[in-house]
Amino acid sequence: MMRLLIALLLSALSILAWADDCPDEARSQASTLAEHVSLWDDSYHRLGQSPVSDELYDQARERMARWRQCFPASTAVADNPLASSRGSVPHPVAHTGLGKLLDEPAVEEWLSTRQGVWIQPKVDGVAVTLVYREGRLSQVISRGDGLLGQDWTASASKIPGIVQQLPEPIDLVLQGELYWRLDAHVQSARGGLNARSKVAGLMNRLQLSDADAGGIGLFVWAWPDGPADFTGRLATLARWGFPDSQRYSQPLQTISDAAYWRNWWYNHPLPFASDGVVLHQSIRAPAQRWKVSAPYWAVAWKYPVAKALALVRNVKFTIGRTGRITPMLELEPVRLDDRQIRRVSAGSLNRWQALDIRPGDQVSISLAGQVIPRLDGVILRNETRMAVQVPSAKDFHALSCWQLDPGCEEQLLARLTWLSGNDGLALPHMGRETWNVLIQAGLIAGFLDWLTLDAAELANIDGFGDRSRARVLDSIHSARQRPFAQWLKALGVAPAARSNLEGNWQTLVAKDTQAWLATDGIGPGRAAQLSAFFRDPQVQALAETLRVAGIDGF
Repeated sequence: MMRLLIALLLSALSILAWADDCPDEARSQASTLAEHVSLWDDSYHRLGQSPVSDELYDQARERMARWRQCFPASTAVADNPLASSRGSVPHPVAHTGLGKLLDEPAVEEWLSTRQGVWIQPKVDGVAVTLVYREGRLSQVISRGDGLLGQDWTASASKIPGIVQQLPEPIDLVLQGELYWRLDAHVQSARGGLNARSKVAGLMNRLQLSDADAGGIGLFVWAWPDGPADFTGRLATLARWGFPDSQRYSQPLQTISDAAYWRNWWYNHPLPFASDGVVLHQSIRAPAQRWKVSAPYWAVAWKYPVAKALALVRNVKFTIGRTGRITPMLELEPVRLDDRQIRRVSAGSLNRWQALDIRPGDQVSISLAGQVIPRLDGVILRNETRMAVQVPSAKDFHALSCWQLDPGCEEQLLARLTWLSGNDGLALPHMGRETWNVLIQAGLIAGFLDWLTLDAAELANIDGFGDRSRARVLDSIHSARQRPFAQWLKALGVAPAARSNLEGNWQTLVAKDTQAWLATDGIGPGRAAQLSAFFRDPQVQALAETLRVAGIDGF
């Protein structure tokens, strides 16, 4: 019986773990995602074109791998990213892949079982094999599928950054990265600039111009049959004309060393784009045993991504004080520059309608000014277009929602928040949450209902203590003492016009559009807005309420 209970408990825990890792979209979209990734692979490897940025591609592939584990049978497209890049030229030594470590604890664990470790920037370029015969460059082979690649020798012979003749007449096989030369490139500030795709596109051309060839460099990261001592390996490569390997390699002792150099190369100028760091152990398998898989002696630790591929969970709409409708995308949480992002604004209603973003879509987001999440665009669309309730733009404007009418909750709350904020009456302790409590308690149904609240009414609010009640009552009292000009701000009169508002409320109401036009600093558009504001029946009713309450100027 106990074994049965334990089995049931483990089963329940596995289901909960599955629920965390397998969103609803995994079943319905796994095949579609796989098809898109396959198309991107073909475009990149066969045509040298990248429909999406390199880091978004990497994230899409990682997501695809997770979703495949959720529903292996539902994904009919085979996962072979190098299918269209497979050539006919065999590599003398197989190109290994690189496993990826997600964070410092994972890196620390990896380091704990290894000695003689070095760190290098993970150059964001195109992998190749270089074959030298008797010291002369004989062949350059694209990575292809790791075993077979394409012959890039003709183009490589034009690249000044590739040593054509070694100082010694030896046979040699090297593996490295062709990269696009960049001037003092800071990865954290400028991102990858799709430099990898640029090099791939150039090398896949039938003819490589001298100018383009001059923009390509080479970083050697493997000498399969080289000496076991990493220091000696780097020194010899530098003497032969491959200085980047030595210049950008550092020995490691601790996780702090690894974190330091990762941060340094991420935030300081380099002559190439890089998307992380690579940790190499000096001891490795003999070259004849290398395989097209992640080896035990090297691993990657990526930089924080500048762009994130985010899955849209829901689309909601906020309505601001002036009636502006802002679509908000609720996201499956993603990490961006070591921050967790759960929502992003789609900007304007028009932009959202043009992009037509629905739940289940996958979008690209980044950080504006390294702080504010920003929507960049749609990467993949959910084939099932989910219905979204969209507010009508004609129902919301600068003179709508002074009352708690159906659909007006957002705008009225925004009006009240503005009223008590620094741009309005500057009422302490009267923020959005307090206004929302008063609305939910049924004490506010209109913009000025709060002016007549008393202690007895506030006492009926559950969880609203003596201190909160005292603060609200004090704010109500201080609001009544505010001058006429501050009340105009609280009502939302445009800032550009306030300096031109002279007289009391009756004086301002008496002006028509032509009278406003005659006022210095007020143009046709502002004149029409002011005339409409002061003549609006709801605004005039508010002014009457303020007059009865004894507010100065009304």
